[in-house]
Amino acid sequence: MTLFHSIAAGVVIVGLALTAIAALVRIVRGPTILDRMVASDVLLTTLMLSVGSHMALTGSTENIPVMVAIAATAVLATIVVARYVRRRAMTDANAVDAANNQGRGSGADHV
Repeated sequence: MTLFHSIAAGVVIVGLALTAIAALVRIVRGPTILDRMVASDVLLTTLMLSVGSHMALTGSTENIPVMVAIAATAVLATIVVARYVRRRAMTDANAVDAANNQGRGSGADHV
């Protein structure tokens, strides 16, 4: 490995490490589930990039199935969380509607 490759590898490692740390901080701090989901997507993407960087440095392609599995996990997790948030928002909206309509009687009572 040449000096250029060594420096480039060091820069990539530092950049990926900083990205992973920032994503972990956002996962822990939140504040919403969507913030945590985006951060977990960033973390999984960072993991995929690190595996890809390793493959580029070593010249091997044996970790491609690992990258595919990480990508599939990220996509499926995003879909699951999006459906959960949508269902929760619909439930909250129905609860608000029910609360607003609860105090109202028949139309004859209100003029």
